[in-house]
Amino acid sequence: MNSKETQELAKLLAKLPGIRSIELGDVRSMAELLHEFPEIGSIEVRGWFESAVVITRTGTAVAGAMPAPPPTVAVPAALPAPPAATSAAQAPAPSALKEIRSPMVGTFYKSPEPGAEPYVKVGSRVSVGQTVCIIEAMKIMNEIEAEVAGVIREVVADDAQPVEFGAVLYRVDPNG
Repeated sequence: MNSKETQELAKLLAKLPGIRSIELGDVRSMAELLHEFPEIGSIEVRGWFESAVVITRTGTAVAGAMPAPPPTVAVPAALPAPPAATSAAQAPAPSALKEIRSPMVGTFYKSPEPGAEPYVKVGSRVSVGQTVCIIEAMKIMNEIEAEVAGVIREVVADDAQPVEFGAVLYRVDPNG
């Protein structure tokens, strides 16, 4: 982000209700953070009256890599171990599954519109780059693509519910 773009962003932010106190230096610092630390997926600034600004990093992820969630993200409790009697048809242990995580804060939608079939469900085969859901952030619908190929074994997120950055959305069996 060059200095002219930074100044334009600061002017736009000044027009938002409740965010008038943000300084150009703060915007510049946030942009520099995104540049210096690629593991940061987005930065959210909240103001009064539920106003917010979200700055999201796009197109910089390394293929196949998932950004690590920030240290403040709660880690879900360990899943229970599978029963001792296992069969070849049973799902693999949770540790063998790959996770599709949310790259941003927003609202999770499993289908393109209310009442429509979900993009994927348990048992669906996905390929890298295939749309698996939508995350709505600030009235913008962001299609989320699979970063791993395989079979969906678990849908973790609830439809039309908020998700945090780094939250697990799906668990995928890459060997399925």
